Amino acid sequence: MAKQKSFYLDNAATTPVDPRVLQAMAPYFNEAFGNASSLHGKGNEAMVAVEASRAKIASFLGCSSENVYFTSGATESDNWAILGLTRAILRDNSGFKPHIIISAVEHEAVIEPVRRLVKDGLAESTYLKVDKNGLVSPEDLKKSIKANTVLVSVMLANNEIGSIQPLTKLAQVIAEANSSRKRRILFHTDATQAPAYVECNVKKLGVDLMSLSAHKIYGPKGVGALYVGSGIKLEPLVYGGGQQQGARSGTYNVAEIVGFGKAVEIVSDKKERSEDIKRIKELRDYLVKQVLVKVPRSSLNGSLKDRLPNNASFIFPGVEGESVVLMLSRHGICASTGSACSSGSLEPSHVLLAIGVPIEHAHGSLRLTLGRFTKKSDIEALLKHLPSTIEKLRQMSPLKN
Repeated sequence: MAKQKSFYLDNAATTPVDPRVLQAMAPYFNEAFGNASSLHGKGNEAMVAVEASRAKIASFLGCSSENVYFTSGATESDNWAILGLTRAILRDNSGFKPHIIISAVEHEAVIEPVRRLVKDGLAESTYLKVDKNGLVSPEDLKKSIKANTVLVSVMLANNEIGSIQPLTKLAQVIAEANSSRKRRILFHTDATQAPAYVECNVKKLGVDLMSLSAHKIYGPKGVGALYVGSGIKLEPLVYGGGQQQGARSGTYNVAEIVGFGKAVEIVSDKKERSEDIKRIKELRDYLVKQVLVKVPRSSLNGSLKDRLPNNASFIFPGVEGESVVLMLSRHGICASTGSACSSGSLEPSHVLLAIGVPIEHAHGSLRLTLGRFTKKSDIEALLKHLPSTIEKLRQMSPLKN
């Protein structure tokens, strides 16, 4: 039986590994397989590869190699930034209750550790509202800062609707607040979706902590990084052999770290990056225009202005997003209702609710995200089947929208 052809439009969930990345990784599985912490030749060979990748990522971020720590992915990086900082502060300041500010549209990897700290009585939190395009207001941030504020976490680009936050303006607010404070407020950003499309220089953005993940930029799954500004103390989440300056123990995942470095090297190429962005944006704009024309009562979440060039998030009133995804999948079309990390949840997207989408409409969302290997034929396949899919599901639905 012939394998069904696949049309992949879910690059925000994960990207395929670029063949150049796979080629760079291959030797570290069976030739240069040493433990990077070993003192012999094989170990040294592995450590040289690890540090080369760290240097590539540091160059991309505009920081020193000593500020880049490898993790298992952005979820660990987010947790470490929030929990590690809070625990370090609590360790040195008995009786102090830190205040953490995050946006209402953060990934669950940011929301959950903050929620846990608050539930355990170790911190208090403020959620910044966003406008209809999913953007945080610098003025709202300014009003939310308190005497005990220690951390602000706002993602660089949203994983569901693609909104690109005004981080430099938010950083200015924090810098102004810090000018009259003894304890600095630190600024963290989850930049997981951003590196292929948005400037990630930590100094230009004005951030103290940044989370990254390789598998969103055509690298392997299971490896990420956390940028930690100089002088910032984080309590480790993982204890053991004392790797990475004692901050994050565990045997180096050499092959995947090499793949991560290669993936960053590729997105650092200005010419290829510029060509990718132009081509992907043209495909995305064509997709948006056609969907809005071909599917009655459809709407785009957010604006096309402050948005990732590969992201298109729609609302189709009268249907369930999960049903749309499943029916499209029968035709080989891979899409999502929102964040892949919460796709098993029956709850409507907190991001869509935050931008003002009515709860009954939020259930009918579809996220389509393009990438480096997306072809126009993938878009045409979607356009061939999406209108009839929505029409059929509306006919079956008890919802009257």
